[in-house]
Amino acid sequence: MTVPAGWYTDPWVPQGVRYWDGAVWTLDVARKPPPGKPPHPELPLVVAVGAVVTIGVSLVASRFLVSWLSDYRWPVFWYMVVAATIGYGPVLLFGVWASRRWGHHSLRADSGLFFRRTDFGWGPLVWLACMGSNIVMAVLVTVLHIPFMSNLEPVDNVHANRGYVIALLVVGVVVAPVVEEMVFRGYVLRGFLSRMGPVAAVALQAVLFGMAHFDPVRGTGNIGLIMVLSGVGAVLGGAEYLFRRIGPTMLAHAIINGLALTLALTGWLVQR
Repeated sequence: MTVPAGWYTDPWVPQGVRYWDGAVWTLDVARKPPPGKPPHPELPLVVAVGAVVTIGVSLVASRFLVSWLSDYRWPVFWYMVVAATIGYGPVLLFGVWASRRWGHHSLRADSGLFFRRTDFGWGPLVWLACMGSNIVMAVLVTVLHIPFMSNLEPVDNVHANRGYVIALLVVGVVVAPVVEEMVFRGYVLRGFLSRMGPVAAVALQAVLFGMAHFDPVRGTGNIGLIMVLSGVGAVLGGAEYLFRRIGPTMLAHAIINGLALTLALTGWLVQR
C-alpha cells in the first residue's frame, strides 16, 4: 500500500517529523511539531512567483493565439489542443523543473496531487462552499454596481466563433481543474506559506487565481469577474490548507466548470 505524501514521525530524529514525498524521505524536518495536524508542506517563494508569471503569460498568449486562429475555422479538436498546449504546457514544465530545483523531485508531492476515496464526498461539499461564495460576491458586485462580464457570455454572441468558445470550455472542464489546482493551490499556496501566515497566503493566491482569468476583450467587466473568481479561489485555497491535498478542490473545480459547460452547450445562458 502506497503511503501518501505528508509529514510523519521522523524515524531518525526523536520527537520530530520528517516529510515523506510519497516515495522516499526528504531532508525537510521539524524538531518541534505543533500539536494536532502536522505543518503544511511549503516551497520556496521563488516557486510561487515563477508559477504565477509562467501561467499568466502562457494563458494570455493562448487567448490571443486561439482568437487569431479562429478565423481559419479549424475543427474544434485542434483549437482545444492549441489552447491546452499553449495555456497550460509551459507551467507544467516549470513545475517539473521547480520540483527538481527547489522541491522534493516529485510533481505530485510538491503540488499536493493526491486523492482519497473520501474526496468524492468532500469535493461536492467544497463546491457548495464555492457556490456560497459566488452568491456573496455576486450580491456585493450588484450592490456596489461593479462592472461584471461573465467569461461565458461569448457563447450567446451570434458573432462569436462557437467552435473556439466550445473548445476553450472543454479544455476548462478537462484540463483546468487539474493544472490550475496544481498551480494555485499547490505551488503558489505552498510558496506563499513559506513567507506568510495561512490567511494571507490563501487570500493572495485567491486574488491571483481571479486575475489569471483576465481577458482584455471584457474590459472593465473583468473587475467583477475577478472578484467573484477570487472568492472561489479563497474557498478552494482554504480547503487545500485543511486537507493538505488538492483532490477535493480538483473535484469541486471540475463541477464548477462542468456546470458552466452544460449551461453553454444547452443554451441556458442568457446574455444580460
